Order: sequence, then C-alpha cells, then structure tokens
Amino acid sequence: MDNRFDFFKLIISAKKSIKNAQNINELELIRIHYFGKNGIIKTCISNLSKLPLEDRPKFGMHINKTKDAIKIYLKKRFNELNKHSIITAMDKKFDISLPGRRSEIGSLHPVSITIANIKKFFFQLGFTTDYGPEIEDKYHNFDYLNIPKHHPARHSHDTFWLNDILLLRTQTSGVQIRVMEVKKPPIRVIAPGRVYRNDCDHFHTPMFHQIEGLLIDKYINFGNLKYILQEFLFFLLGKEIKIRFRPSYFPFTQPSAELDVMNKYDEWIEVIGCGMVHPNVLRNVDIDPELYSGFAFGIGIERLVMLQYNINDLRILFENDIRFLEQFKQA
Repeated sequence: MDNRFDFFKLIISAKKSIKNAQNINELELIRIHYFGKNGIIKTCISNLSKLPLEDRPKFGMHINKTKDAIKIYLKKRFNELNKHSIITAMDKKFDISLPGRRSEIGSLHPVSITIANIKKFFFQLGFTTDYGPEIEDKYHNFDYLNIPKHHPARHSHDTFWLNDILLLRTQTSGVQIRVMEVKKPPIRVIAPGRVYRNDCDHFHTPMFHQIEGLLIDKYINFGNLKYILQEFLFFLLGKEIKIRFRPSYFPFTQPSAELDVMNKYDEWIEVIGCGMVHPNVLRNVDIDPELYSGFAFGIGIERLVMLQYNINDLRILFENDIRFLEQFKQA
C-alpha cells in the first residue's frame, strides 16, 4: 500500500454496501469487513509504518476521514433498519382471542403429599403433632427406649455418631420420650421427621422420613393398635390392598409386630413397625405401667410412597429430576 491508495473509492464502495444491507446482521458483517481485526481499515493502519516519514501524516489523515465517513453511514443505516423492524413488528397481526401462555408452577414432593395425607387421617382421631431434634443424644435415641448398650443399632456402621453423646437420630421414636417427659396421659401424638442410617440400596437411603405415633391411656390393647393401623392403610392405599401383621422384636415395645403391604409384584413390603409400649419405657418417663398402657408405631414414609405411586426404586425420590416430580402436580 502506498500514498496513492484511493480512499475516495473505498468510501464510495462502503457506502454502496451499507445501503444495500437488508438487515442488521448483514450490516454487522459489513462493519467487520471494514473495522474488524483483519478489516480494511486495520490493514491500512498496519501498513502506515511502511510509508516514507514525510507521507505518513497525510496518509493517516485520510485513514481517519475514511473511518469517520464509514461510521456515519453505518450508524445511519442501523437506525433505518432498526426503525423498520419496529414498524414491522407493530404491523404484525395478533389474535387477541387466543389464550395466554400459563406460567409453569411447581408441585409438592410426593413425600410431602404423603405426610400431609397421614396427618389428615390421624388428626381425625384426635392426634396432635410434635417434633424433635434431628441431632439427638444417645439417651433419647437409645437408653430411654430400652435399647441395650450392646445393641447393633448403636454401632458406627449403622449410626452416624457426631461424638460420644450426640448422633444423627436413627428413628423418630426419641420424640415419644420427649413428649412423655413433659406431658402426662392421655397422650395421642404423631411425630414426622427425617432420620438417618448408614444404608443405601433401592429400598434404603442414608436419609429418609418417618412418622412416629404414640397413644398412651388406660385400657389400651393390641387390638386398638391393629384396628387403627389397618384403617390407616385402607385410607391411604385403598381397601383392596393386602396387608399382614407378623411378629417382630423391638426393644421399646412388647409385644412387637411389623406390618407388611403387598405391592403390584406380589412382594411383601414392610411399611410399619409397631407394638405395645414396653413397661420399662413408661417407667423411664415416670408413667406407671400398672395404670397406663399404650402403643407406638413407626411409619416409613418412602415405603408408602413407593406403594402408592408404584415406584420400584426409593432413591429416585431424592434425585430432584424435574421430569419425575412434574407427574405429581395433580396429586
């Protein structure tokens, strides 16, 4: 490039290209052609150093004038195209009778839905709700519940210990102790909450939900427990379900049982552990077992959710998959 470079022709060519641009995208390509990293103006500036010293001021002046002229044409055409696009949009016909687009709304988690339904049933029977800490001490989680010091549930492979005293509670049963410490019979209470155990497979997760139930009064027997839990499952899952009680062992109840429900694959799924409150548990909270009796039960919420919605892997409930959770909007 020399001092005979025709800047006038460059301006005329740019003006013509800019005028023929049909939209803002085409105009941007023209701008890049002249002002981009490898554009014509950039090339002119780079070659300025190759000219004799006496020609550089004049050549630089022509470059600046050319830049200013092309920028004016670009700005003018941009305003024209922008105005045209606005007018076109305003002239576009809209059918105002069409329904608007609804905003997406969230939904309750299936675990929350199930807990709400469980509360609804037991509230009708006069039960109240109480809560306890998720970081529990070993006395309320084990000792006062008549769980021996050598019991395997106390071991670190089953329980998340924080220190020698505190742990992440393994069950909501500790709430029944806290309730009986401050209230005297008659007592009817349920205690929903999260619990933690060191276990993970398609039927277990390290964190899951339980609802503890407790009824203490005079003349309470196992028949009362069986009737209430049977009616509860009929209420939640329908009267066509198959259920069974089978003998079991829990340190804090005597006698103890587990309640199973048959799923659609003809498999028995344990959903509730229950039994008559052990006399030692009543003595630990200064309630006379000769005068009062009662029953307690622990409901596995996720197990009921699996049965209610035909879910075969419990872990999917905690993966936060929007496609899965959207199915419960109408629940």
